[in-house]
Order: sequence, then C-alpha cells, then structure tokens
Amino acid sequence: MGFISDTEVLRVLRGLNPWWPTGVVPDSLAKPVKRLAFYEVGTWLKEKSLHRAIVLCGARRVGKTTILYQLAQREIERGRPATRVLYASFDHPILKVTPLQQVIDIFTNNVAADKEDLFLLLDEIHYASDWTLWLKRLVDENPTVTIVATGSASAEIGAGGVESGVGRWLEVKVPTLSFFEYARLKNIEVPDFGSGIKPTALPMLSKVDRTMLMTKVQGLEPHFHRFLLSGGFPETAQMDDLSMAQRLLRDDMVDRVLKRDMTSLYNVSNVLELERLFIYLCLNSGGIFVQDTLAKELGVSRPTVANYLKYLELANLAYRLDPIAATGKKALKPRPKVYVADAALRNAVLLRGNEVLESNYEMGLIVETAVIKHLYAFYYPDRPETGYWRGDRDKEIDYVVRRPGSYEILVEVKYRSDPVLAKDSGLYQYPAQGDDTRRLVITKAATDFGPIGPALGGVQPFAVPAFAFLYFLGHAEHQGYLAQKA
Repeated sequence: MGFISDTEVLRVLRGLNPWWPTGVVPDSLAKPVKRLAFYEVGTWLKEKSLHRAIVLCGARRVGKTTILYQLAQREIERGRPATRVLYASFDHPILKVTPLQQVIDIFTNNVAADKEDLFLLLDEIHYASDWTLWLKRLVDENPTVTIVATGSASAEIGAGGVESGVGRWLEVKVPTLSFFEYARLKNIEVPDFGSGIKPTALPMLSKVDRTMLMTKVQGLEPHFHRFLLSGGFPETAQMDDLSMAQRLLRDDMVDRVLKRDMTSLYNVSNVLELERLFIYLCLNSGGIFVQDTLAKELGVSRPTVANYLKYLELANLAYRLDPIAATGKKALKPRPKVYVADAALRNAVLLRGNEVLESNYEMGLIVETAVIKHLYAFYYPDRPETGYWRGDRDKEIDYVVRRPGSYEILVEVKYRSDPVLAKDSGLYQYPAQGDDTRRLVITKAATDFGPIGPALGGVQPFAVPAFAFLYFLGHAEHQGYLAQKA
C-alpha cells in the first residue's frame, strides 16, 4: 500500500522482534511451559528433507503465538543468528495491509542481509492478502528457508487454499489445553508414569497396579472441575476470577471470532444468524444436528446452516461426529453430532459458573465435550475414523475411534454416581473388528476404576474416572513427543 513506507514497516518489525539487537527472546514472550504442539512442530522440523511450511491451526487464545516465540528462542539458542529469525504478525494494522512478499523483502534487505537460511514465523497469516499464493511461492523459491505460520482457522481458509497448499505446507492442530497441560501450566504437582501408561493399556493392568496408579493421580481430582469451567485456554486458565476469565473468552470468541474473523474469512453477511447457531451448539453440545429443523428455527436455508457449521469447524470452534457403521453393516444416514470445541468456551458463552457442578445434566454435557476434545487431540496425527455408533433399539456408543488394522477404541461417557452398564448396551452390541478393540466407560468417582458390567461373550468393558482418563491421554501424548525428541 503506497502510503505506508518501507521505513514504517521496518519500524513495526523491529518492535515485534526485540531479539535482533539483544540476541535474546524475552521470557515474557517465550513462556517456560510448552504446549504439546510445540513438540510436534519440533519433530517435523527435524526432518531436513521436508521442504514444506508448517501451519499451526487453532482457535484464538490457545497459545499459537507463544509457540512461535518459543521456536524463535530455541533456534537462537541453537546458534542461528538472531537477525535471521523473523516474527511478523499480520493481525497488526500496518502488516495487514502490506503484501507478505514486501514484508519478507524489507526484512532480508535491512536486517538479514540475504535470503539464505532464514527462519520465518508468520503469525495470523490468514490476514495477509492472497496468503496461500505467497506462501506457495515462498516455499517453492526458497529451499533453505524454514517457515512456521499460524492461523485461527484451518489451512483450508481462503480461495484455493487446499489446492495451493498441496505439497507446500502441512497442518499442525493446536487444540485447547488438555487436562495434563492445564495441570503443568498451573504448577500443580503432577505424577509421572514414564512411557508405559496408555489409556488403551489400562484394562491389562492388575488390580494392584490399578490401585497404585490411582493413588498417584488422586490429587488431581480437586482441580478437574475448575479445568472444566475455565481451563481450556492458557490465559484464562491462570485467572483466579472465574467471571472475569469467562468475560474474556466471550469477548475473544464471540466479538472477535464470530463478528470479525468470520466476516473477513468467509464473507458472512449476517453475523447474528451465525451467533445464534453457535449459541444453539453451546446449549446442545453433543446433540444430533438436524439441518432442516435448525434451518426452520433460524429462518435461513439449509445450505446456509451447513455452511455456518463448516465455518465453525474450520475456525476450530466445533467438532463434528458422523455415525460410523460396523464392518458389513449398511451405512447409517448421516445425522452428525456436533460438539463445541471446549467446555470452558461453552460455559463462558452460556454464563455457566460453579452452579453447573451440582447439575448432573450439565456436567454430563461438559464432560462429554471434554472427552471428545481430548480424543481428537490424542489421535488426530493418525488421521483415524472418528464418530459415534448406533445399534439395535437405538443403543449408542458415544465415540468410536478406529484405524483398521491398528486399533479400535469404543468410549461411553457415564459421568454419574454408581454408573450401570446394561448387558444390552451399545458396548456389548458393537461387533469387534479384532483383538485390539478396547471398550471404555468414562465415569465420575475415583473408585470407578476397573471392569464394569457383566462379562459377556469375551467382552468386558473397563471403567476409568474422567479426570484420570483425560490426564492419562495428555501424559501419554507428552511422553510420545519426548521419545521422538530423544
């Protein structure tokens, strides 16, 4: 844009990159606690033959910018000159209206001296004009340059995003905080089990080993409820005032994402319709999503409802679960279930505070939302088939996660006192695809840790308390990245 000089752009870049003159990334930017996505990016960066950009995708306030600063710190500490590390936020008013290539040229001409061996950290890249074309060009024409970008929406955003990105970048999801990450961020004393504890291996433990394991995690239970209320986002997770934390989430997610991001990314003309749909999802998280019914209630067309749902998925604000058919069965008519991306977000939008802890119905919805978020985060690198299953007499299994020939995880949430598993429940009806099928029931009390329900036809479901199950998933994921680092 002609009225903004290179000097003005360079002044902004110098302000955003305080390490250029000092050689040190301030601790206030590169915070000490690292998200699991940081380790995933590090794993990809070790692949020297990988000539692709990495795009971090996740909702606002999940810590994507902090990961970029931590990567800058790591690169400088490993010996890369600080003047070859660029951080640029295209959410900044001046950079937003400056072509991406011009930003890079100003950096290379005035700071880095040349275009070799650069480390480019491009924050909120979806605000840059024609970002998909420019990113493709940067990757194709600069084989020695490493690029890590972030976006509040999936890399599919922008016209031609998918087609342009084939072979040029890979997407790393940054979900909201897991319970494991929350505990570490809050400096809660957390147990470490090494690499041997995985949720799918729990049914093989002896009763003595289960008792010892539960003794180690028991101290986490009092922190679980606060995590459900406001703990999904790093900033609000550390706030003591629940009402202030929820207000911040509402301002960010409703005012900024729905009212600003959606209009700029997807040209949504009627923000009120989209906001009403999102509130509906918060009220009915995990419910069957019937587009025709909802279209009538909102007074919009069915395609509009479908588009709005897709936008919320791309913006990492919702998870969609389609029905899964067992092998040999006729596929069910697609009637998806839709979950809000994080229980804390749901509570903030609906002004739900500590009172929900006394409601079995509310807690059931909240825990189901937390469980599916954790399952998605843990298994998504495998790109498994994920959905729900319905059998005879409308018996259901809340979540099915399977990868043929590898594993099949069946999860039913029964967050209540004295859960009962009937012999005709979905976990018994579901036909196993092999010996690697695991049937888990997520429960409430710490004492619900072991076999549950009758043993029928070689099937014996296994109960795990919700707080322990979510912690085990996050811990196992962390151990996996540490092993790759080693």
